[in-house]
Amino acid sequence: MKIYYDKKTDSVYLKLSSRKPDGVIEIEEGVNLDTTKDRRIVGIEILDASKKISLKSLLQLDLDDQLRALRKAS
Repeated sequence: MKIYYDKKTDSVYLKLSSRKPDGVIEIEEGVNLDTTKDRRIVGIEILDASKKISLKSLLQLDLDDQLRALRKAS
């Protein structure tokens, strides 16, 4: 999983798969699921993210994942 945060737009994108999305399902205002034709979720977009989730916690998860990957590669 990769986490991207755009401070300018206050949006978060959680990339769950390398597969290309074919569609979007809005599950609530500003929260969208990117899906494939066979309805697999490949990404999650959160708009106005700082109002909906703890960015600090979410970005810490991404940092922890990156550190684990670096340790594994060593």
